Amino acid sequence: MDIATERPDWTRGLDGEHGEVFTRPWVVELILDLVGYRADEDLGDAAIVEPSCGCGAFIAPIVERLAESCERHGRQLRDMEGAVRAFDLLEHNAEQTRKAVMDKLHELGESVEIAERLSGEWVRTDDFLLTDHRGFQADFVVGNPPYIRLENVPSEVSDAYRRELPTMRGRADVFVGFFERGLSVLAPDGRLAFICADRWMRNQYGGRLRSLVVDNYAMDSLVVLHDVDVFEEPVAAYPAIAVIRKGPQGPARIVDTSASFGAADSEQVVAWLSHSEADPPPPNDSFEVAELPTWFSSGAHWPAGAPNDLELIAYLEEHFAPIEDPRTGTRVGIGVATGCDDVFVTAQATGIESSRLLPLLTAADVAGEPAWGGRFLVNPWEGGRLVDLADFPGMANYLESHATRLRARHVAKRQPEKWHRTIDKVDPNLQARPKLLLPDMKAAAHPVLDPGKHYPHHNLYFVVSDEWDLEVLGGLLLSDVANLFVGAYCVKMRGGTYRFQAQYLRKIRVPDPKTLSERVCNDLRSAFRSRDRVAASAAAWPLYGVDPVSRRVPLAAALKESS
Repeated sequence: MDIATERPDWTRGLDGEHGEVFTRPWVVELILDLVGYRADEDLGDAAIVEPSCGCGAFIAPIVERLAESCERHGRQLRDMEGAVRAFDLLEHNAEQTRKAVMDKLHELGESVEIAERLSGEWVRTDDFLLTDHRGFQADFVVGNPPYIRLENVPSEVSDAYRRELPTMRGRADVFVGFFERGLSVLAPDGRLAFICADRWMRNQYGGRLRSLVVDNYAMDSLVVLHDVDVFEEPVAAYPAIAVIRKGPQGPARIVDTSASFGAADSEQVVAWLSHSEADPPPPNDSFEVAELPTWFSSGAHWPAGAPNDLELIAYLEEHFAPIEDPRTGTRVGIGVATGCDDVFVTAQATGIESSRLLPLLTAADVAGEPAWGGRFLVNPWEGGRLVDLADFPGMANYLESHATRLRARHVAKRQPEKWHRTIDKVDPNLQARPKLLLPDMKAAAHPVLDPGKHYPHHNLYFVVSDEWDLEVLGGLLLSDVANLFVGAYCVKMRGGTYRFQAQYLRKIRVPDPKTLSERVCNDLRSAFRSRDRVAASAAAWPLYGVDPVSRRVPLAAALKESS
């Protein structure tokens, strides 16, 4: 079926938002330079697509560059019908863009007839996401796709988008679909460059798009512009320019900018990003740069941070194993979620069988060293199965007195016969096992050691291991190495608080415990016991070949050459 002929229309009589955020001219020029659409190339032998042209911010400079390229390479601009494709959903936007194209062509000396013909060929009133692009390939795709939540699109349109574009999951922004569709039309070695919010690189709804990129394309460069005034109107969008190529992944270059970054700085950035052999520009107040040997290979959350930190993370991920490792028997997990703490967590345990009570540690109990606050977990589990309440009349009476609340929980409604269960099963071996505990929300990693006396609550995460000395591992987790990884991958809370959740803790890389000298073990153990983060970091960084002062990787090149 040609989807261009059978699709919903959400423009008729609609006064709502269409996610239009217009780009400043110097930023447009930067994007065209980054993607390689330059007049010194033979652009007449290529095709460029602008999927959401708005009022023509990209098209006018595209026409200027195409015209100059034609002059340099002996081509006629009048013959360039297939060189440009621009789309917009709204007719008034498309018409304004056609007018801008005609004005530019007149300015370049083309006749009215040629200007009308080319503007009509180049600019289309159409939905780029639902247009049938079969048989067409683009060498360049550029633009600033619309910012609008999928749930704000009429349901018949959002349903059509989801059917056509598998990356548009959950509460995705529409721009996710523009990435997928734009990448799908690229010719081999073609490039896409979009400026948009970079949250798709880290949040849940961007997962399928990240997987699409790492499995089929190459992330060539990323220019982070969070504090730069890149749009015609103020927008809290956390923008970045992503340049993605249809080809195998090679080195990836990152630029992080400050509020002072502008057109003059962009020239230095382009000079470096456009030439693989170019030396990086020196750091200054406007931007800093780094080159990664490759891009992150997983569709899971991509890290965020300063370029040097991302360079360091890429190096560590290439050369060191994750903390959770079956070879060392190391596991990361979360404490028990009950679904009703008011009932299952209690300090008033009178009448409940002692075998059904586990001393419970909560985040409040580990502000310093573990100090049990006197609360118990009422445990209805034994060996991975729910116990028969008839065998424990004390616990049965206690739970029956709260039966109305317990039966009202979702987990109980799904299995009414198991109304007395906690959401999570209780691991029968975890209480007695020595373990490191980390509170969920902290400004920095705060590992503490439970020698095997308590069970963790769900606001605590635990690390157990067969081979690691947990005080030595605790020193590593106290160090800035742990904070580097968690800070780059986690969703930060207001005030800069980190989330030390299992999915982020598993990102931490560690050396082989067998390679640590006794002196280093003693240093890490001592730092852990004294809660000395500076000493822990000083002991930890050299284990990774990293200078503890500069946090640079002097051994990276040698390791890369020998690998």
